[in-house]
Amino acid sequence: MTRINRDFFFDHLHDRLYPNGVSQPAVDGHEAILDEWETHHAASDDRWLAYILATAHREAGPAMQPVSENLNYSAQRLRQVFPGRFNVAQAADYAHQPERIANRAYANKIGNGNETSGDGWHYRGRGLAQITGRNNYARYGIVTTPDKALEPAKAVQILFDGMINGTFTGRSLSNYFSPTTADWVGARRIVNPGQNGAPTAADAKAYYAAISYTT
Repeated sequence: MTRINRDFFFDHLHDRLYPNGVSQPAVDGHEAILDEWETHHAASDDRWLAYILATAHREAGPAMQPVSENLNYSAQRLRQVFPGRFNVAQAADYAHQPERIANRAYANKIGNGNETSGDGWHYRGRGLAQITGRNNYARYGIVTTPDKALEPAKAVQILFDGMINGTFTGRSLSNYFSPTTADWVGARRIVNPGQNGAPTAADAKAYYAAISYTT
């Protein structure tokens, strides 16, 4: 099997994305994604791998480890992130109370029950590309054990499935990278359709430059 040249890869990460060095958790996180790629997707477009890596870097942070969604929002930030769920008075009342915020923000959608059900908090975002809502946890067989989305192997599986098969938003890597297409900015819609794709595009191009193979 053709393998990614890990020395070349991490040397380039030092140059471009980690000028102060790559921590051991970040090494482990990158290795898990590279291992999954080599085992199951090595024949696919390298730009897919680059964008998967960039997405994990953007969603979970430079440590490249699965995380839980940070919902400790101020009143002002609540109005920005969830404008349809919190009016001015409600935002002031819920500010800096993550569990209450999750239960209101995610109530009655994505398979969740109402605010009092607690589903919003129970099925808040977790992982490398954070899944949210009862329906998504059920899709990956962890509706009764949602913290499994924080386990590295499961988080990597979810990340690859969502981006390659389009299970996050209905859009997949093949919509943005093909023999005739290279839409680095637009590919952000695979995970977060409403977000500026330029920062993730820049990271993805840096990852793409770091990918080389040994035989």
